[in-house]
Amino acid sequence: MKEDVLVARGLRKAYGDRVAVHEVSLELRAGEVLGLLGPNGAGKSTTVGMICGLTVPDAGTVTLSGGVSLASDEAGYKRRIGLVPQDIALYEELPARMNVELFGNLYGMAPELLKRRADEVLAMVGLSDRAKDKPSTFSGGMKRRLNIACALIHDPEIILLDEPTAGVDPQSRNAIFDNLEMLKRAGKALIYTTHYMEEAERLADRLVIIDHGRVVASGTQAQLFALLPAAQTLHVEIDGEPNDAALQGLAGFPDVRRVGQRLDVSVADIGRDAGAVLAALAQRGVRVRGLASARATLEDVFLSLTGRQLRD
Repeated sequence: MKEDVLVARGLRKAYGDRVAVHEVSLELRAGEVLGLLGPNGAGKSTTVGMICGLTVPDAGTVTLSGGVSLASDEAGYKRRIGLVPQDIALYEELPARMNVELFGNLYGMAPELLKRRADEVLAMVGLSDRAKDKPSTFSGGMKRRLNIACALIHDPEIILLDEPTAGVDPQSRNAIFDNLEMLKRAGKALIYTTHYMEEAERLADRLVIIDHGRVVASGTQAQLFALLPAAQTLHVEIDGEPNDAALQGLAGFPDVRRVGQRLDVSVADIGRDAGAVLAALAQRGVRVRGLASARATLEDVFLSLTGRQLRD
């Protein structure tokens, strides 16, 4: 088991009568990516704000390895964390390199170290050749990558990324993924918030799903898939359109959906349950023309836990 480099316990934040975050707890380990997922307004950004010290919690604690907290050593705490905020935070009329160096100066970095680190982080995000150009001339993806460089200038061990790929093209998104996977291999610990389930599936070692400010599930992807009543779907192509009422409770499988001449049957185990589904259809006189299967996705897990209701 890798060491916990960050432990948050019982974080709470309210704005007037609205509780944005209620009793959120999580652990972050060295060399892992922790995915923080939730619908709009679930409390993800507020949680990130409390962890990095930009938002003061009403209750709860955040402690780094070695017992360091904001209360015990604010400067030391913040030096160990790098933040890539949801909204791009750059000085548009300063050259890219000056943006990076400005953030380094805020951490009191020595001139020689700052110069070397600026070269390293600009190269890492693929912006060495644009170091003298202003962000006002950059594409959205380039600005996102420069934002990451600014967060990494002081070589933090913990990196918080709040939807870092919002509004970027596939090329920039994949470049960002490559950067994050490299940081993980180097032993950095990352918290990654996103609305894109495929990003979480690719990057995250563990996941925390929050809704209405509360943790509704946490664990590895395998552990979250285990929460589904049915982890796979059997797609059955049929002849004709049987009466919907005749399909209810099909062979003990309550979740049967008809899409034209295809039945989607949720099952726990394809190998065990496919025969029972086919036998039940045969008993009802339904002719099967084809059969396929698909496993549940992280989006299925997410919607099962948070519902399908639209969020503002």
